[in-house]
Amino acid sequence: MLQRQLNRAEVARNNSAESLWFIIDSKVYDATDFVDAHPGGAAALLQVAGSDATQAFYNLHRHEVIQNYASLCIGTIENETPQILSRNPGDLSVVPYGEPTWLTAQFKSPYYKESHHRLQKEMRLFTDTYVYPEGQECEKSGRYVGQNFIDNMAQKGILHMRLGPGKHLHGVTLLDGAVKGEEFDYFHDLIVNQELVRANARGFQDGNLAGMTISLTAVLQHANDEAWKNKITGECFSGRKKICLAVTEAFAGSDVLGIRTTAEKTPDGKFFIVNGSKKWITNGVFCDYFVTAVKTGRGLSVLLIERSEGVETKPIKTSYSSTAGTSFVTFDNVKVPATNLLGVENQGIHVILSNFNHERWLIVGSITRSSRLVTEECIKWANQRLVFGKKLIEQPVIRQKLAKMISHCEASQAYLENITYQMTLVPKERQAALLAGPIAIMKLFATRSAHEIADEAVQIFGGRALTQTGMGKNIEQFHRTYKFDAILGGAEEVLGDLGVRRIMKDMPKSML
Repeated sequence: MLQRQLNRAEVARNNSAESLWFIIDSKVYDATDFVDAHPGGAAALLQVAGSDATQAFYNLHRHEVIQNYASLCIGTIENETPQILSRNPGDLSVVPYGEPTWLTAQFKSPYYKESHHRLQKEMRLFTDTYVYPEGQECEKSGRYVGQNFIDNMAQKGILHMRLGPGKHLHGVTLLDGAVKGEEFDYFHDLIVNQELVRANARGFQDGNLAGMTISLTAVLQHANDEAWKNKITGECFSGRKKICLAVTEAFAGSDVLGIRTTAEKTPDGKFFIVNGSKKWITNGVFCDYFVTAVKTGRGLSVLLIERSEGVETKPIKTSYSSTAGTSFVTFDNVKVPATNLLGVENQGIHVILSNFNHERWLIVGSITRSSRLVTEECIKWANQRLVFGKKLIEQPVIRQKLAKMISHCEASQAYLENITYQMTLVPKERQAALLAGPIAIMKLFATRSAHEIADEAVQIFGGRALTQTGMGKNIEQFHRTYKFDAILGGAEEVLGDLGVRRIMKDMPKSML
């Protein structure tokens, strides 16, 4: 529908509850029928009736709010052009430091090739179109990720890609041919991970089958029967079945060797009888399979346990949305076929440790991207928020805070890309030996950076950063949930110690 060309004098005449117009960014809105429905009350609208409300609006609302009420727009001011940019699905951010340098026109990177750019473009569009709306709805309502959404990801090959490079990708059509499975490397993996994070919904981020990304790898790499492996992976890659990792217990978090869940073999050696419990298991509430660490005769073993008689799951309420499916899992005399053993009996610690590197690396990618999203929000807010007659950005103390946040984002991304490059060169079977220490210390740095960024972001947004809706909703969420990444996959203190102990093993006889 063609909109009218209006002048400011016409708008000024419509300045009462009977006919209430105002201007936002050279566009004219008729809010007459919206006065009583306005969440902030009628008085707020009457204060700007007949005037240009651009400054007042953006001092209180996010741009997405006016986009949601586009139907109220009746025209534009003649000889004026709207100045505020509206972002379309798939667009890159135009805010300085809103994207890592490899996605900016003025900078180059030696790590990313044409296939990486193609994949990023398609993942950004997919995330904006499908992941973001699903994530926002799930985060708010607490419902688990929808099957139709999972089916969509499966059909696009996204579930395959989330497990990283490998033969499981060969011959698979990935995002309508954006990249070939045979050329998929850890930088492609990084792109998928960081783009999905842009749903900006921390509980959903884990609820969106994060359990699969840290558990199905154990089946791919350590299953002892090829046909059985293909059955399990086929069910999970198609989205028909859900799988999670069950290692942590009330008695054993980072101390994996302290687990108490037991698995005793039957006299005929054909089954394990499993008893015990697991706690804080991501996706456990809705999963069909559990990659489970158990104590066997002379050590640890890893079993794939199917949801069956004796397996019970209960939701655990945590700081983020219940959409994550965090659960308490109990095993009561559960009968598990001995053929469900992953790796070698009593040597399951190797299965667990080999799985940790990719999980920790994924966490670093996620928290680094989330930190950048928060920093971008702060840069935007500092440029639009008016306090004492000035924009926040005009205050030196605010610029100092932003500089600190930007430096942490850039350092974490550069650190991450360096380690990712090493991962592309080191054979998978050697990564545990060579990269466990560097990845552990990198995760420590990234989550410490997130701590600093969360703290400064709250100070910049003030009271809005304490509210789960409105201008500061993303800051509130980040401040409430960034600690998940400091704990999941290994606590900061444990990983820091691991990293230093690894260098002590290789320390030469070098003296001051």
